[in-house]
Amino acid sequence: MTGASDLPPLKAVFLDRDGVLNIDHGYVFDPARLEWIEGAREAVAAISRAGLKVLVVTNQSGIGRGYFDEADMDRFHDAMQDQLAELGGQINAFYYSPFHEAAIVEAYRVADHPDRKPNPGMILRGLADWNLKPEEAVIIGDRHIDVEAGNRAGMPGYLFKGGNLRAFVAQVLGDRVPELK
Repeated sequence: MTGASDLPPLKAVFLDRDGVLNIDHGYVFDPARLEWIEGAREAVAAISRAGLKVLVVTNQSGIGRGYFDEADMDRFHDAMQDQLAELGGQINAFYYSPFHEAAIVEAYRVADHPDRKPNPGMILRGLADWNLKPEEAVIIGDRHIDVEAGNRAGMPGYLFKGGNLRAFVAQVLGDRVPELK
């Protein structure tokens, strides 16, 4: 049986956004509608304090569907960063996929784009950008496609079914990140 001590040090945590960090109201892009999942800011702050990278990978088909644009999404992410900074947390990078087979914006109308989860494109880009090996990272998501994308990239995934994200992260990663206990 492989224990946490047999694994390489954890260097990064990939997180889905809607449903893991913020409440998913459906195509959330307005900073005024940012509502954090219980314990999410605290989880990101603890991961940051532990010296790990926090990388968000999020399907954002609302861009391709014309519901909002990339500038709107950037404003939402800026608001997240500002509120995380209050607790000493930060997201090192946001990776997003605006692609969807039903997109009305032609540039984003792509069936089965390599970046759209469950495909691992965003995760693979994050690994490359931060010089990480898959065994040095994990992914936490609220849908099976998040875990599958991580598995396709060669890393373990954890399915967050709601509740307090800080407690969940401590439960699943506490042995690899003692600062979370």
